[in-house]
Amino acid sequence: MKARFFNKLSVKLIISISVILSLVLAIHTYVSITNLRNDLTRFRLISAYNSSDIIKKSTRYSMLLNRRDDVHQIINTIGTEPGIIGIRVYNKMGTIAYSTDSTEISSKVSMDDEACAGCHKGPDKIEDLTAQNRVRYFTNRKNSTRALGLINPIKNEKDCYTAECHAHQPSVKVLGVLDVMVSMKDLDDAIEKNRTATITNSILIMLAISAFCGLFVKVIVSKPLSNLTRGIQEVGKGNLNYKIEINSKDELGNVARRFNDMSEKLDSAYKEIKDWSDNLNHKVQQKSEELKNIYNQVIQIEKLASLGKLSATVAHELNNPLAGILTYSKLISKKLSEKQENGENAKFIEYLDLIASESSRCGKIVKDLLIFSHESKDEFVEDDLIGIINRSITLIHHHLEMNGIILKRKYNYDSFKVNCSPEKIQEALIALLINAIEAMPNGGMINLDLLCDEKSITLKISDEGMGINPKDLPHIFEPFYSTKEATKGTGLGLAVVYGIIKNHNGEVTVERTSPGGTTFKVVLPRNV
Repeated sequence: MKARFFNKLSVKLIISISVILSLVLAIHTYVSITNLRNDLTRFRLISAYNSSDIIKKSTRYSMLLNRRDDVHQIINTIGTEPGIIGIRVYNKMGTIAYSTDSTEISSKVSMDDEACAGCHKGPDKIEDLTAQNRVRYFTNRKNSTRALGLINPIKNEKDCYTAECHAHQPSVKVLGVLDVMVSMKDLDDAIEKNRTATITNSILIMLAISAFCGLFVKVIVSKPLSNLTRGIQEVGKGNLNYKIEINSKDELGNVARRFNDMSEKLDSAYKEIKDWSDNLNHKVQQKSEELKNIYNQVIQIEKLASLGKLSATVAHELNNPLAGILTYSKLISKKLSEKQENGENAKFIEYLDLIASESSRCGKIVKDLLIFSHESKDEFVEDDLIGIINRSITLIHHHLEMNGIILKRKYNYDSFKVNCSPEKIQEALIALLINAIEAMPNGGMINLDLLCDEKSITLKISDEGMGINPKDLPHIFEPFYSTKEATKGTGLGLAVVYGIIKNHNGEVTVERTSPGGTTFKVVLPRNV
C-alpha cells in the first residue's frame, strides 16, 4: 500500500515541488540573512566611523590647548551613548592616555593585544592601514556578546606640531590612536530575529505553496488521471460503452476525449465483429444446408444414372417377352371366344384377359423405363412456352373432364419465347398435370401461374388434393417411390420430371403442401 502511494504521479509531483521549494527558499533565506548581516554590519561600521570622527573633532580644540579634563569629559559623555562599549586614546608609545574606563588610564597595552594586532602585525604602517584592517571583531568580556572595534589614527597635523604646548616634530606622522568600541548585540539580535522570521515565513510559504500545488494537482491532474485509470479498467473489463466525463479543454481533457473516441470505436468494432461472427455462423449453417441439398441432389443423380442403366437393360430384356405374352394371350382369348359354347370357356377367357391386362401394365412399366433411361442428347430450340403449355393441356383435357376438374390459367402472356427441348418440357408438364389430377379423385381446381423476370421463368401448378405426407416429401423425386396403390402407378413420373428439368439447368420443388392441396414450382433459366 505504501509503495503504491509513492508510485502515484501526484505524490511524486508534490514531493518534487516541495523539495525544489525547500532548496530555493533555503538559498533565498541564506542569501537574505547574509545580505542583511553585511548591510547592518556596514551601517554599524559607518556609525562607528562617524562616532570616531565626532570624537576627534570634539576633542581637537581641547587637545591643542592641552585641556585634559575637557578631553576626559567629552570622551566620557560620548561613551554614554547607546551601543558604545568604550573609547580609548593611545599615545604613540602605546599608553592609554584617555579612556571611558578610568582604571585603565596610563596603562600600557601589549602589542599582541587585539586592539594593537591590526597595526603592529602587518607590514603596513598605521597611517597606511586600509579601512578593512582598521576594524576588528571581538567578544565583550562583560556580557560575552560580539563587539566591533575601530582604530582611527590621530595624525600630526600642522596645528599640532606648531602649537606652543606641544613638542611634536613635524616628521612624526601619527601622534596616537583613537579606539572606539561599539556593541554588536542589537545588530546580532536583529539578525537572529530576522533569521527566525525569514525561516518561519519560508516554511509557511513552502507549506502554503505545497498545499496549493497539492490541491492543484489533485483537482487538475490527479482527478482526471483517476478518471482515465477508471475508464481503462472499465474497458479492460469489457464495458466498451464507458465514457469519461470531460470538464476541461487542456491536454488531459484532450486525452479523455481521445479515450472516449477510442472506446466508441472499440465498441463499434466489437459489435461489428460479433455481428460478423453471428452472421458467419448463420452463413455456415446456410451453406451447410445448401451443401446437404447439393449432396442429396448428387446422390439422387447418381441413383438416377445407375437406375437408368439398369432400367435400359431390364426394359430391353423384358420388352420382347412381354410383347409375345400379350399377343398370344389375346389370340388365345379370341379363339376361345369364337368356340365357346354354353359359357364353358368363360373362366379361361377371364384368366386370359387378366394375363393380357397385366402384360399390358408390364409393357407400360417397360415403356416408362425406356423413357427414364433414354440418354440421347436433347436438342434445344427456341419455342413458344405458352404454346407448349396449351398443347399439354389439350392432351390431358379428357382426363380433366372425366375427373370433374377445372384448370385455370393465371397469367396474361399470349406468347413467350424460350430456349428449350419442347417435347421434354411438354412431357414434364403432362406428368405434373396428371399427378395433380390423380391427387383429386373427387374433382377440384388446378391453377397454373407463370412468372417471368430477366433471368428465369417460374411455373407453379397448384391442386386441391389431400397433400403429401411429410415423411414422403423427401423421397417423391426418387425412382419407383410412389404413394399410390401398386396397381395405379410406377413411381417414375416425378423422377422423369426431375431429370428433364435438371437437363434444362432448372429446379423442380414442392413449394407448399397441406391437406388443402399441393403446389409444385418449376424454375427454368430463360437461356439454357
